Amino acid sequence: MITKHRLAVNLPGLNMKNPVMNSSGAVYFGLEDKGFGIEKTGALVTKTVTMTPRVGNPQPWIIETPSGILNSVGLANPGIEKVITDMLPAIHTKYGDDMPVMVSIAGETVQEYVALARLLTHSGLVTAIEVNLSCPNVDRGGMAFGVDAQTASEVIAALRQITHLPLYAKLSPNVTDIKPIVKALEVAGADGIVLINTVMGMSLDLKKRQARLARGIGGMSGKAIHPIAVRFVYEAAQTVSIPIIGVGGVTTVADALELMMAGASAVQVGGALTQHPDAMVNIIDAMPAALDKYEFADVQAVTDTFKK
Repeated sequence: MITKHRLAVNLPGLNMKNPVMNSSGAVYFGLEDKGFGIEKTGALVTKTVTMTPRVGNPQPWIIETPSGILNSVGLANPGIEKVITDMLPAIHTKYGDDMPVMVSIAGETVQEYVALARLLTHSGLVTAIEVNLSCPNVDRGGMAFGVDAQTASEVIAALRQITHLPLYAKLSPNVTDIKPIVKALEVAGADGIVLINTVMGMSLDLKKRQARLARGIGGMSGKAIHPIAVRFVYEAAQTVSIPIIGVGGVTTVADALELMMAGASAVQVGGALTQHPDAMVNIIDAMPAALDKYEFADVQAVTDTFKK
């Protein structure tokens, strides 16, 4: 079977030559040549964008632990105006118009999400929007949008009213039960779900008696959270019929296929790129042999094949 057809995945707004893409923030905007091999992947996901530029949290904002990476970058980005006028045209120049581009957005109010989505829609430079719902909602006392079904669905419903672009809701694992949240998002008009965002964690310096991150608590990524991601993807896949993109601790082709077997249609790679910039390319290259090994005709046949 021809490999390129065997690896192809077609999702709303994401017609991909293979099911592998970067996670938001892992490659910034993909414009620096750092050996990630983005041109060989199925899609490009941008750094999360906000209405105004953000410099992020105080340093240090990224540290390594024995279990993975903790970060509290704080959504540092150049703001939506510069992204539309500079970053997105540069992405199209670098990778061509056939590269699916999904822009991650975050707001502190529903109105901010709507304003961001409206600008991106009018730009004509985006094929899908990833809605980062792990951000604090200032109208609800700082509670993250994505930890409550009603609050999360309000964002998606408002966006569905003003954009034709496919909407992928990225959710936090820091909840008791993901099932009512993903179901509410499906009803509200989400085209897909992205699971999982980072797991909240903390690391202390015993000698200094203080937190190693300047902000104290940060988001955990890396190999340690992979089983958590598999669980969340599986539970979501049993609840909704819209596509799921799995992310969390993907470092090998086996990790990718495991998330797909649990119910994901595609995967994102993030933390692995800090130590192995060519991780995405290695996973893509290894996929045909892995499909043969586990007797799958193509990658689409892997999705949701877990047998209880």
